[in-house]
Amino acid sequence: MEMISSLMFVIVFMTTLVFSIIFLHSKTKSLRSKTSCQLPLGTVGWPFLGETIDFISCAYSDRPESFTDRRRRMYGKVFKSHIFGTPTIVSTDAEVSRFVLQSDSKAFVPFYPKSLTELMGKSSILLINGSLQRKIHGLIGSFFKSPHLKHQITRDMQSYVQQAMDQWRDDQPIFIQDETKTIAFQVLVKALISLNPGEEMEVLKKQFQEFISGLMSLPVKAKKRMVKIVHKIIQSRRNSSTSAVAPRDVVDVLLKDASELLTDDLIAGNMIDMMIPGEDSVPVLMTLAIKYLSDCPAALHQLTEENLKLKRFKDQNGESLIWSDYLSLPFTQSVITETLRMGNVITGVMRKAMKDVEIKGYLIPKGWCFFAYFRSVHLDENHYDWPYHFNPWRWQTNRHMGTDHHLQEKDIISSYNFTPFGGGQRLCPGLDLARLEASIFLHHFVTNFRWVAEEDTIINFPTVRMKKRMPVWVKPRVD
Repeated sequence: MEMISSLMFVIVFMTTLVFSIIFLHSKTKSLRSKTSCQLPLGTVGWPFLGETIDFISCAYSDRPESFTDRRRRMYGKVFKSHIFGTPTIVSTDAEVSRFVLQSDSKAFVPFYPKSLTELMGKSSILLINGSLQRKIHGLIGSFFKSPHLKHQITRDMQSYVQQAMDQWRDDQPIFIQDETKTIAFQVLVKALISLNPGEEMEVLKKQFQEFISGLMSLPVKAKKRMVKIVHKIIQSRRNSSTSAVAPRDVVDVLLKDASELLTDDLIAGNMIDMMIPGEDSVPVLMTLAIKYLSDCPAALHQLTEENLKLKRFKDQNGESLIWSDYLSLPFTQSVITETLRMGNVITGVMRKAMKDVEIKGYLIPKGWCFFAYFRSVHLDENHYDWPYHFNPWRWQTNRHMGTDHHLQEKDIISSYNFTPFGGGQRLCPGLDLARLEASIFLHHFVTNFRWVAEEDTIINFPTVRMKKRMPVWVKPRVD
């Protein structure tokens, strides 16, 4: 949910004139006189434009991290720059990034361009701070972790995956990226507002796709139309005399809150913002997993055998698969973890310093942007042997290959060097559900089909996606 928006890189050209080299030099001079810490080394680049052009040029390449890698070699893991139209401290240091992400709103707040914040709204969960943010994040996070929702997600995911796969044919390619987007969006909208596939879902999906694809032109009308749909659902719930024992979706969770802080407008707006992972990050996770498995026959073989074994066991006992079954497959979880590390669906997150902050001898000045660049950490050979090699075995206790500093699954989230879902108070509340959805999709895909993937490449800018939408030719599996 903290994914860097493509809008950020366009708005920079409308805002950079505000920040000139003269301002930066004067600011640096005054800062050094106030503190023993100094600004990190680095350069502010060209007048007015800073280093934005170089950043974007690298972002379009197959190695976006080359921008930070070059500067890390010259200046260290933390360096100053001028990108996104603002003076910026860029961090490829996992410890420094973790410190900032865990800081409260008195030190750092989310940073987005002004035009994007106006589109999201001041009450968006992506922007709010303090007690209101903690309340909403806590309510949603608890619900997302509940066995009740995991059971529902499993049931819905199985149903939607089966419906999609029933339509697949072996005489034409299947575009994995498109298929996973449809499935993930349906599952997430059901979890958020209990809307089932149908005419209203199609209207919402059409408006949402207009909202996403039109971010460059600020699609305010599209968002207003979506908010109107959600408003109707909220009003219907408020007018209903029945009260479910357990909340069926996120709207129920927020409506049950006794405080008067969570208004209908706030709830409706946040439902739209929370649909973004269903269109972007979760489908990309599933698509990249298929891409990496297609390129690594050994991993595909082991994952397939693991899932076939589970399927046969359940079939023999006449049992249905439940959510804990999918998450109990160790190699499947290692594949997902490695996909998150290599794929970097979330490149990094940005914060604005609300006061001068000192850490590890570095100064992060008040008013400056802080950019925690996860991609450089996840692809750092000091943390991971052969970082550009897809190696899910590196995450297992009994590794078949690789000599990395091993992490067991229970240690992954707490690791400084692995932050695919962000961290701190804004750690993505849907991280468990993303893993569950990916596990279910992979299980049904590999146990029902064999496939041959066409050549395709990963595009990393402005968001991660496949250039050709990941076409594969499938054949039903006959064992």
